[in-house]
Amino acid sequence: MPTRTPARCARGDDDTVGTSRRDAHDEKRIRRRNRRVADFSASITVFLIALPLSLGIALTAGAPLQAGLVAAAIGGIVGGRLGGAPLQIGGPAAGLTVVTADLINVYGWRTTCALTVGAGVVQLVLGRLKVARSVLVVSPAIVHGMLAGIGVTIALAQLHIVLGGSPESSAVANIAALPSQLADPHPVALALSFVTVAVLLGWPWLRRLPGNTGRRLARIPGPLAAVGLATVLATATGVTATRVDLPSWRSHALPGLPEGPLLGLLAGLLTIAMVSGVQTLLSAVAMDKLTATRTGENQVPRADLDRELRGLGASNVVSGALGGLPVAGVAVRSSANVAAGVAVRSSANVAAGAVSRNSSILHGVWVLLAACLAVAVLERIPLAALAALVMVVGVQMVKVSHIRTVARHREALVYAGTFAGVVLLGVLEGAGIGIGVAVTVSLNRLTRTRITHESGDGVHLVRAHGQLTFLAVPRLSRALALVPEGSNAKVGLDGSFMDHAAFETLQEWRASQEARGGRVEVRGREGRRIAEPASSHTCSPWTPWRNHQCVRQHPGEHPAHTRQGQLLGGLRNFQRTTAPLVREELARLAAEGQRPSQLFLTCADSRLVTSMITSSGPGDLFTVRNIGNLVPLPGERTLDDSVAAAIEYAVEVLEVESITVCGHSGCGAMQALTTAGSTAADSALGRWLRHGAASVRRVTEQPGSAPRIPGRQSDALETLCLTNVVQQLEHLVAHPCVAQRVAEGRLELHGMYFHVGEAQTYVMDLRPRHSGGKECAPGTGTATVSGSVPESPAFLPVGPHAQLPGGGRLAGPVHEPYPHTTLRKV
Repeated sequence: MPTRTPARCARGDDDTVGTSRRDAHDEKRIRRRNRRVADFSASITVFLIALPLSLGIALTAGAPLQAGLVAAAIGGIVGGRLGGAPLQIGGPAAGLTVVTADLINVYGWRTTCALTVGAGVVQLVLGRLKVARSVLVVSPAIVHGMLAGIGVTIALAQLHIVLGGSPESSAVANIAALPSQLADPHPVALALSFVTVAVLLGWPWLRRLPGNTGRRLARIPGPLAAVGLATVLATATGVTATRVDLPSWRSHALPGLPEGPLLGLLAGLLTIAMVSGVQTLLSAVAMDKLTATRTGENQVPRADLDRELRGLGASNVVSGALGGLPVAGVAVRSSANVAAGVAVRSSANVAAGAVSRNSSILHGVWVLLAACLAVAVLERIPLAALAALVMVVGVQMVKVSHIRTVARHREALVYAGTFAGVVLLGVLEGAGIGIGVAVTVSLNRLTRTRITHESGDGVHLVRAHGQLTFLAVPRLSRALALVPEGSNAKVGLDGSFMDHAAFETLQEWRASQEARGGRVEVRGREGRRIAEPASSHTCSPWTPWRNHQCVRQHPGEHPAHTRQGQLLGGLRNFQRTTAPLVREELARLAAEGQRPSQLFLTCADSRLVTSMITSSGPGDLFTVRNIGNLVPLPGERTLDDSVAAAIEYAVEVLEVESITVCGHSGCGAMQALTTAGSTAADSALGRWLRHGAASVRRVTEQPGSAPRIPGRQSDALETLCLTNVVQQLEHLVAHPCVAQRVAEGRLELHGMYFHVGEAQTYVMDLRPRHSGGKECAPGTGTATVSGSVPESPAFLPVGPHAQLPGGGRLAGPVHEPYPHTTLRKV
């Protein structure tokens, strides 16, 4: 085959570089456009959900209806811009409805707005003090019980409006007035409410209908469909129904100076700050869980809770100053597409495909525009429809899954106490009752210790079930006194905690028994001896033997500095620390057999600890190690078929889904290949290293196509180590079983490089890309015109939360060079 001139090759390389840069620029522009489209679409979805909910929550709280729209707009714009959770949607929350309603009844609306501003200032200060994480120490049973109590209180109040009446001032009063309200319902309000509830609960089921019609309709948010249908029905029939009344913005009430007892005002301010803060921070944590599985360009940074608390504070300051409801961010899942307050908004924001905080900001802009331009449409909404919507929200705040969870963790009493306190007394009182019950339950668990004494075969057994604190010392002393002096005894501790008083009591009794000729053995929950060295080897994992400075040498044992002593010390450390942790998993693997999903082929170098750099455990990796991480080509004459046999076994028997070839820096095999006379050609090592000769030829003949690490110049040895990974991947795909699985799309091939000195892993993305009909000719690195061979693979950065090894799927046999290969840090 004729070769090209060096000048022409250089021009071809320049064209390739220019094309690659243009392609990269186009890809970046397309990604930005896709992100903008995704955020715009998500903002529309969230806006359609937020609009009816904001009006309904304002109605429930007894606030001006514009206050709900103000809070929704401010929560989206200010909270979205300043908050620390990018996909969090802020706005009026059902969890704050009861608190706000109580404050309005006692102090009036203008004072409530001032308290909202004060609560925002408190949240700003707490966010600046970086105490957001400490807020999450509140027991989940208290939070769930508080939300359930608020939900029941909301549902009881809205039930009166659904029946055509007016709610009372408290949940107890609403329960007392319910029989008379049920005896005289308003037919129109009841009918509109029934339609709203039926549509709201049945809307998600449209996805199960055959054909595309149901799925298309289901894209419309359930709250919008329910309220919209009730509004259309009321307008079309011309029935007399109380509707939304939005006063002119010119008469919109703004905050005034607080009036009332100082302690009461302070309690209200702190209640708003506490309830909205806890809900928002729990929401941010929930949003992290919802977006944790995203990969690639859709990844979202984890929430900065302190910044989120500051953003919430700023939102409440602005919302209160403009006459809006308190703002919170909530992300509780709901099976009926509606949840507490803005819960559905945050969840819908994720489900709709939002990728940045722009979706939240845009949603706030749409709410603001609707509040200014769509007043005539909003005033056609029946109040009964909004009441029915919020009533369903309240009912769904009582989640059976939460009750099961707290019951499973023996926190049902805390949940019940909080729930009853919120319903009967109020949110702040209920939270206080919940905290008191939680502390009482915890103290009871600390003191609930059962101590038993048994004897048999000349040995006395004292067993303590539970925590050993100073409160249990009298019972422990009585049980120990039952053991005769000088006799043999065993003490079993089944708890996880023993304070100083209990420890001293046990140690003094033990010393007294042993002084009188008895023998005492103290064991913990795992049957391990207490207060004795468990092993001669106590170093932390991954500590090299030469750095073991904590080896206790027992009489008769080999010295720690000898090879046998080091090996035995490592074995003892495994039996002491690791074996109890993996014994159950190994027993399962022994019974079920191995089913690894990965074949990991790497060098036998002792500095390369595969389980350490991959964080893998038993049964995860099917590992093949040899000198130089080499893969002999099929059909080559070799005295060792072990690598080919391992590949066939992994692919055909174990049916692995991925194969990774991992090289490393400072590889002795690669160094031997570049050093003349370092290895005898007729030796076993020399014959084996022949399988790496293709890598040397590749570097020599195609220097422009060598892989590289961005940001630094690789030396000759590192270049060969990197090239060898790519070359062995080509050898690997030449095996028939591998080529077949790759062609079927059932197997992925990955390249990986570990820099020993930096403890840094690099991964390669081998997805082939075409260059408009050009490809590199074999052995030249320049362009031809066949168009069937993949162009240079892309080497993409892999973040700390991405999946490893991070490479793409190798779509077919690769026997061509990979020019300009780049490696990125993990």
